[in-house]
Amino acid sequence: MAIRQYKPVTPGRRQGSVSDFAEITDRKRKPEKSLLLPKKKTGGRNNQGVTCTRFRGGGHKQKYRIIDFKRNHDGLVATVISIEYDPNRSSRIALLEYEDGEKTYILAPEGLTAGDKVMSGEDVEPKIGNCMPLKKIPLGLIIHNVELQPGHGGQVCRSAGTKATLTAREGKWAQITLPSGEVRRVSNECRATIGMIGNTDHMNVSLGKAGRSRWMGRRPHNRGTSMNPVDHPMGGGEGRTGGGRNPCGPTGVLAKGGKTRQKRKPSNSSIVRRRRPGPRTAGS
Repeated sequence: MAIRQYKPVTPGRRQGSVSDFAEITDRKRKPEKSLLLPKKKTGGRNNQGVTCTRFRGGGHKQKYRIIDFKRNHDGLVATVISIEYDPNRSSRIALLEYEDGEKTYILAPEGLTAGDKVMSGEDVEPKIGNCMPLKKIPLGLIIHNVELQPGHGGQVCRSAGTKATLTAREGKWAQITLPSGEVRRVSNECRATIGMIGNTDHMNVSLGKAGRSRWMGRRPHNRGTSMNPVDHPMGGGEGRTGGGRNPCGPTGVLAKGGKTRQKRKPSNSSIVRRRRPGPRTAGS
């Protein structure tokens, strides 16, 4: 994909940019109706009405596309009907039709086009779009949509431009290097899809104006120092202040450098090397 910019007829157009959607097969094609579900807005509230995620609400109406993260139609050849836009994620999705007539959506890897054939199973060719267990994938290949537990479906490397690398195998375990730099150990029976996720320029798109954030359901994010003491630990004070303490969230959790991972989390034993500190970039 590429980034498209318009003539600066307004300030929003001057600063903003959009994807050129070149990989979309047919822009006028409607999504597969049998794979759609209604999507109700939560406004960041849970089932008890308590705000769990601040500054969420509104936005354009959307429908959820059911994605096949498990890829368990073994031995059946699927034809890619189209590459489509999905408002619920940063990556594109591909509509597949299997030999038995069933249709599913999958995450569209870079280089997959309409008319291509893909398969899943142990004895398939390791080419882009094919899904297979880690024990059958050659070392050094780039993968995405990786399972952490066999049969649970892909859980990591699912956003635009991301990829993991299969680096080693030892016994019943395989080692993968994630985009953050973390090296994780997973079972050889876990499945992954060959290739990297498409729409690699997603991170370079500039919204350009506040209204475009509102279309996405993102409300204005105000600082803790601008609030009252009853609303935030850093609120209050005479005039403009620095908050009077280390930066933190509304519940007092440190915002910069404070570790949030549980010390006794069961999956700690699966991490061979921790992720590298500092800012991360997509696909790195």
